[in-house]
Amino acid sequence: MEIPDLQKYKDKFSQQNFIEKIQRIAKRAGAKLVYISLILYYLMQSDKVSLKDKAIIIGALGYLISPIDVVPDAIPIAGLADDLAVLLYALGKVWSQVDDNLKDKAKEKLSKWFDEDELNFSEDPFAEDDTNVPV
Repeated sequence: MEIPDLQKYKDKFSQQNFIEKIQRIAKRAGAKLVYISLILYYLMQSDKVSLKDKAIIIGALGYLISPIDVVPDAIPIAGLADDLAVLLYALGKVWSQVDDNLKDKAKEKLSKWFDEDELNFSEDPFAEDDTNVPV
């Protein structure tokens, strides 16, 4: 799958829209997609992250929020797969800056939205995990 130009989605991002979208799609998207989104969201708030990396993050989160996708979110399973691909791409670009405190913060937020059995996914967001495919 080709990753779209994330710069054109930066104007779609706002903190309010991000929180509303994540709360609306959390159960359908699955814990892994939400976890990756939260890691990016929290990392973007760090003053240790370069403007270039923040632009990548904002573009990816803007793509997630945008109602205009390569594959519309309304299509079961495939509808969120492109969002996950874009988020994984962005996370791959900034992964070296993600520390354990940030991961713990994202997991703490996840625990408010998901049951313990739904939080069963790999610590490594890049690991293959067929148990948590967005539905």
